[in-house]
Amino acid sequence: MNESSRVEAFSDGVFAIAITLLILEIKVPPHAGDHLWSDLGHQWPSYAAYVVSFLVIGIMWVNHHTLFSYVVRVDRTLMFLNLLLLMTVAAIPWPAGLMAEYLREDNASHVAAAVYSGLMVVMAINFQALWWHVTRTGHLFDDRVDSAAARATRARFALGSLAYPATVLLAFVSAPLTLAAHGVITLYYGFNQLRIPTKEAQEPSPDPAR
Repeated sequence: MNESSRVEAFSDGVFAIAITLLILEIKVPPHAGDHLWSDLGHQWPSYAAYVVSFLVIGIMWVNHHTLFSYVVRVDRTLMFLNLLLLMTVAAIPWPAGLMAEYLREDNASHVAAAVYSGLMVVMAINFQALWWHVTRTGHLFDDRVDSAAARATRARFALGSLAYPATVLLAFVSAPLTLAAHGVITLYYGFNQLRIPTKEAQEPSPDPAR
C-alpha cells in the first residue's frame, strides 16, 4: 500500500463513521400508540436533514476518492489539509441534528441554518485548499495528470465555492429553504464534477478511417 492509499483508507473510515452517525438523529417516537403515523410525519425535519447531509458527505467522499485516485505521493502539508477536511466532515452530524431539532422554530431555525451553512463554508474552503495544494506544482499527481491544465481549473473551482457563503445569508431568511439550497448545491457537485485533466484527454483521438 503506497502513501496515498494509506491516507485514503484513513479518510474512508472517517467518512463512513460520519455518514453512519447521521441516522442516530432520527429518533423512534416514544409511546405513539395509534398516533404512530402522525408522529412519524411530525419528524419530517429529521428526515430532510438526514437526506441532505447524507448526500453532502456521500458526494464529498466520491470527489475525495476521485482526487486521491490520481495522487501517488503525499507530503505533510497534504496530510494536514486532509485532516482539516475530515474534521469538518466528522462534525456534520452535529449541525444536522440542530437543523432537525429547530427547523420549525422561528428565530432558532435561523441560528441552526446559519451554523449548518457556516460548517459547509469551512468544508468548501478546506477542500479548495486541498485542491490548490495538490495542483500547485503537480508533483503529488501520477503521470496521467496534465499538471498545467489542473492548475488552470483553480479559478473555476474557487468560483463554485461562492454558493456556500450565500447560504449563510439565506439562513436568516428561511431555514427550510437553506436546507433545500444545500441539497441543490450538493446535487450540482454530484452531476457536474470538476474533472481532473489527464494527458490522454489532451491527445487527439485517432482517425477511425485508418
